[in-house]
Order: sequence, then C-alpha cells, then structure tokens
Amino acid sequence: MKNYETGQIRNLGVVAHGGAGKTSLVEAMLFNTGVLSRLGRIEDGTTTSDYHPEETARQITIHTSLVPCEWNGAKINLLDTPGFSDFIGEVKGALRVADAALFVVSAVDGVEVQHEVIWDIADEYDMPRIIFINKMDRENANFEKVLDELKTKFKGNFVPFQIPIGAFSTFNGVVDTINEKAYTGTGKGEEGKLPDDLNDEIEQCREQLLEAAAEGDDDLTMKYLEGEELTPDEIKDGLKKSIALRKVIPVLAGSATKNIGVAQLMDIVAAYLPAPKEDNGPLSALVFKTIADPYVGKMNFLRVYSGALKSDSTVYNSKKEKAERIGNVLFVRGKSTTQAGVAPCGDLAVVVKLQDTGTCDTLCEKDKPVVLEGIDFPVPTLTVAINPKSKNDEDKLGDAISKTLEEDPSLRVEKNTETKQTLLTGMGELHINIMVEKLKRKYGVDVVMNDPRVPYRETIRSKVEVEGKHKKQSGGRGQYGHVWIRFEPNPEEDFVFEEDIFGGSVPRQYFPAVEKGLREALVEGVLAGYPTTGIKATLYDGSYHTVDSSELAFKIAASLAFKKGAVQAKPVLLEPIMSVEVQVPENFMGDIISDFNTKRGRVLGTEASGRQIMIRANVPLSEMYRYAIDLKSMTQGRGSFTMEFSSYEEVPARLTEDIIKKMKAESESDK
Repeated sequence: MKNYETGQIRNLGVVAHGGAGKTSLVEAMLFNTGVLSRLGRIEDGTTTSDYHPEETARQITIHTSLVPCEWNGAKINLLDTPGFSDFIGEVKGALRVADAALFVVSAVDGVEVQHEVIWDIADEYDMPRIIFINKMDRENANFEKVLDELKTKFKGNFVPFQIPIGAFSTFNGVVDTINEKAYTGTGKGEEGKLPDDLNDEIEQCREQLLEAAAEGDDDLTMKYLEGEELTPDEIKDGLKKSIALRKVIPVLAGSATKNIGVAQLMDIVAAYLPAPKEDNGPLSALVFKTIADPYVGKMNFLRVYSGALKSDSTVYNSKKEKAERIGNVLFVRGKSTTQAGVAPCGDLAVVVKLQDTGTCDTLCEKDKPVVLEGIDFPVPTLTVAINPKSKNDEDKLGDAISKTLEEDPSLRVEKNTETKQTLLTGMGELHINIMVEKLKRKYGVDVVMNDPRVPYRETIRSKVEVEGKHKKQSGGRGQYGHVWIRFEPNPEEDFVFEEDIFGGSVPRQYFPAVEKGLREALVEGVLAGYPTTGIKATLYDGSYHTVDSSELAFKIAASLAFKKGAVQAKPVLLEPIMSVEVQVPENFMGDIISDFNTKRGRVLGTEASGRQIMIRANVPLSEMYRYAIDLKSMTQGRGSFTMEFSSYEEVPARLTEDIIKKMKAESESDK
C-alpha cells in the first residue's frame, strides 16, 4: 500500500444493527479495489474483517477490524464494528477515531435498535454520516419506506445521492442523482439510460441536492437564491462542506452480496466525505484498541492526530509517563500486516510489543507532552462469579484475566473480599460467554460460572448485657478472662468499642485484647455467618487472675460474649440497596416502574433526559444481578442503566429464612 497524504485519507466507521449486511458491504468494497479475487462469505467464515475464531463460529462481528482500501486516489480506512449491543464499547472506540460514520440499514428491516443507539453516539462526537440502504435485492425491500423512517426517527436532512432501479427480483442498479447517470449490473456497472419512470423522483432529488450544496457555503447560498445555476464544481464543493457540517446526510442504495451500488458508494466516500484535519505539529497519537495476539504479541491500534509516527523511533506515553520504543509501524487489513515505515497525520496504524501502552493512552514527544481525550467506554452491568476448574487453571487465571482486560475495557473483574468470589462483569450474556470461551481457547484457562453471592450483613435490634468467661486449667499455667459487655444498635457506624470500667475489675492492658476479640468475632455473624455491623459494644465489668489472665484469654472471653449477646439482641439480616438510574424511551416507562415494584424497589422519581426518560429508584442488589437481561428484554435493547451502592436495609422476615438456609447449604458444599 503506497503512502497517502492527510487530505487523501478517509476514516470511516462502518456501523449497523446486527444482520444489516455491514461486513458483507466491507467485503464488496475490498473486492472492488482488487484486494480480493473473490467475495468472502460470512456463512463460510471467509470474510476479511471477521477473522477471529469466535466470530467465524458465531457468524457475527465481535471485534472492530481495521480494513483499509484504495479507491479513486483515496485511502479509505474502514472500521468494521459489531452490530450487537454487548459489544457497543468496540463501536465507541472506532467512532472516537473515525471522521464519519457509514450506517448500513436493511431495506427489509429498516431502522433497528442499534442504529438508534449508535446514532446517539455519533451525535456525541458531532460526526458526519452517510446511509447505505442495503439488501435491495431481497423480498419486501422498500427504499422509500426506509427513507421515511430515517426522517421520522432522526434529525437530519436526508437526501438520496442514489436511488435504486427496481427492488427485489427487478433490482439491477442505481441512479447517481448528482451526475444524473444510471449504473446497472455488478461492480462499477454499466452506464446506461436513465429510467423514464424515475424522472420525477430524480428531478426531486436533484433539487434537494442543489439546496444542500448551496447551504454549505454563503456565496453559493446567495447565488442559488438569486436563481443562478451552480457549476458541477460548485455543487461538489458545496456538498462536501454541507456533509462535513452535518447539514446534509447522503442516502444511497444497493446490495452488498450482489455488489450492486457499492462502487458508487465508494465514489461518494472518496469524493465527498471529510478528510482528517491536517496538523504538522509535534507527534500525538491515541491508542483506540489493543489486541494480545498469540503470534505477534501485543498490538496497539492508534490514530495519529498530529505530526507523524515513524518506525525505529522513541515516543513518550504521557498517561503512563513512560518512554516506549517503536519498532515497525504497521498497516493492517484484517489479520494481515504490512510494514508502513511512517503513519502520517490522520492515518490509522498498528505498533507492536510496547511495554506499558494500552487503550486510551497518548503517544507523543517527551519534550512536548500532550494527553488526548480518551474513550468513554460503557459501564458493564451483568455480573457472574467465576471459579477456576483446577489448580492448574487457578495458577494461570490472573495473567489470563489481565491480558483479557487489556483487550476489552468494557469488562470488569474484581475479587469480592466479603463473598470470596471472583466477579466478572460484562455488557451481557453473549459478552460474558465469549470472554469465558476466550480464556479457555486463547490462554488455556477453564473456569466455571456461578451466580454471585449477595454480600448480606447482620446487625442487632435490641440492647443486651452479657457475660463472657474463658477459664481453662489443665496443668501448668491456666487461662482466665472474664468480661461483661453491653451490646446495643448503632446504625451510624459499623462498630464502636468503649470501656466503662471502675475499680480495675479488668486491667487496662487487656482493653485492646477485648476490642480485638470482638472485631474478629464480628466477621462471622450468628444468623448465617455474614459480617455483623452497626453495633456499639461497651466493656463495663469483669474480673481477672493475676497469674492466669492473658490477652488471648480476654480475646476469647470477648468473642464468647459477642456470640451469646448477638443471639439475645434480636439479630436481623441486612441487604445492600442500590441506587439505580435507568434511561429508556418514554413509552417503556410504565413497564420499568412496574418491574421495579415486583423487585421490591422504590421509585424515587423520573425526569426527561434528551430523547429518553431517566427513572431513579432504590432496589435490593439481590434483584439486580440479572437486570441487564431483564431490561434488554423489556425495551428491545433500547434501555440502559447504571447503579451504585446506596445503603444497607433490613431483609423482610419472609425472605430471611430462605437466605439463611441457602447460606448454610453453600457453606456445607464449600467444606
């Protein structure tokens, strides 16, 4: 691949709802450039961009692939992204470094959920976009219906730059409304006569194009309003400006699998979509993706925002404050790589085997450091517990998880000290299942998935005074510790220890031992073995032996007092309550509130949030572990939520007995 200047580069995020034909479109674009001798098929696992084992097995895109191609003097960096909600983090990473988004929409299914979700992400980046209405060769394909749906669901001036010739069995080409030419057949197609039955539609589109071109430039606006005719060069220049300013969204049509209309789409991308901004200042490059390749090593995908990235150079990671040695700068196409030597401003490239660099890091010059804005990855919401199957798996698990997290910033792994479980949190069931499969396939680590345990706690509801005595005499020096302790509820703090001793009944040097004995006893409550919290303990009396008393004896006496006192002080279970915020379209609000009521939740309020409604509620954590699945089902994938710990509250009595039984059963099975 030859070197291209910044003005010749097009960075295009290819996005869609799963099944719209996005990967097939990328394959057809590669075929048209001569890179491929035949079109790969998703069904056969032979496409260039879906090359990972988990992608070929499931026939879906899971990872963003960088697939550059050359067309009409331009280098088009295609970023083929996943179309399923579990992998929306990959989409966010790709759009962060793209200059425009290509939305692939099925002519049969129209605008679907992920189109709406990704449209909002493109809005966040204020990104120009272009629409390709695919599958015009399928039964029930309807270009006009999809165009109307786009205009209804999204803000924007949608203008057909192409219109299809026929549909389903009669679909055989497209009309280029800019140049008023018809192309029939596959590939570039044969230029032919404009269909007579489309004259009115072509004329209408032509008028819309001229208006859109005029809006891109003040001088053209005046010329157009004064009735003067715009030249072809003025129309092209005006449309380029209008697309970059989002004043117009081009709509095109075709069939990826039959390679009809794809070449004309590529013409539009090369001629009209914006190039990266040229910046010849000092080097700055953002890492937007990381892969741990078993053969090549760690691969960092990056975009150069200023200056140029050169092979055999030293750069500075401003986020980690570490120098990194660049070996070869590579261009990749799917899984194949070529040496680039240099990546100019605006280009996308790959560097390998950097020691400390990961996703969202900035590479720059040490004496001119800069930190580029990173990527706002989504917060994962579905949690499972994972356990290694064997001791061998346990030894390898930590390193495997570390490498997996480096590849996927939308995963979280934590060791819960209360439940003693390793918790894996992802974006959904598919996301988690694939990550578990990858641990086994890529790193040879087998894990078992279980439900997470709820970190319940215990507390007391009444005040009691109890005695704890430890006395042991079995030859030699004995053991003697004797305490009277008052236990009472203290909801404001986890644990408070005080002493109220008069007359030296318990010597001062044993006070710390009494407190330590209580703290150790609190770790395992009397109801179900959960940690006890919200207690005040006051040591107010006791006795000692001048020879046999010791710190250990008083620790044991205090522990005995706690176990006796907690039973008498009306112990209860506490459960974690989460503060939850759900964002959904307004028509789903009733379903969400009703569902919270069945989950023992308390709805606190609602408010408008952009095009959606935000619902705030407090809900027990035990009801929220599967909520990512529930919400997706209730809203057809249009909802999202976040949650954080709020407080502990008493478990209803009707549920306590079942929780205690379950905990005791788990304890027995762990032995």
